[in-house]
Amino acid sequence: MKKVLMKCGGSTLEELSTDFFTSLHELKNHGYAIIIVHGGGPDINNMLEQLNVEPEYVNGLRKTNEETFNVVEMVLSGKTNRKLVQKLTTNGLKAIGLNGSDLEMLKGDYVDQDRLGLVGDIQEVKTDILQMLIEKDIIPVITPIAITDIGQKLNVNADYAAAAVANALAVDHCLFVTDVEGIMIDGKVQESLTLDEVKQYIESGEIYGGMIPKVNSSLSAIEKGIESVRIVSGKKIFFQEEKWYGTQIFEKERVVK
Repeated sequence: MKKVLMKCGGSTLEELSTDFFTSLHELKNHGYAIIIVHGGGPDINNMLEQLNVEPEYVNGLRKTNEETFNVVEMVLSGKTNRKLVQKLTTNGLKAIGLNGSDLEMLKGDYVDQDRLGLVGDIQEVKTDILQMLIEKDIIPVITPIAITDIGQKLNVNADYAAAAVANALAVDHCLFVTDVEGIMIDGKVQESLTLDEVKQYIESGEIYGGMIPKVNSSLSAIEKGIESVRIVSGKKIFFQEEKWYGTQIFEKERVVK
């Protein structure tokens, strides 16, 4: 069975369009199973602000003490995950929400407990539950929360979680869903770029502003071992009649699938 892993950033969830869900149906019609990993940064920050807790970041990772982690888990699994599952269901797709720590699906360990607190990296993905769901034509919607060998839950960067799940399932395509159609150079969306080309465009200033964090999310997945990722829009058709849209980024040479 062909598989597509999609990472949806928290900021894109409110903007998913009918075209986006049309593309998901198109993928299913062409024999693809879909797995989704999502973030929830804006919802988490809004809740922390309401609780007068100032978010802290170290090298792009959210510093997470116990109070912050409780908010992260509550928002991710109680609000963001529910919201995305409901959108999928409303658009005629069967989906189920899963906390990454459920059934120890995402096994993790601390990144740097002293500096970051309850922030983890994924050591193992137990794929049996995911395989069972996709064989039943159900889309797993996964929160990036891991669990250690001694039962401590950890907050995981959603980009890293997406890469870990994609690697474990040996997916055919890894998509990063954003609010843009792809990487725009000289007014035109690039069909494909190598990692080195992307870095050169960032250095030259041709990739700039709000596009940089979107691209860096994709690059972080490649650094975790994914051969290529595709940046697509959550607002437009990204797959139709076996044609992909967006920008595919390859670690090395371009081998378009």
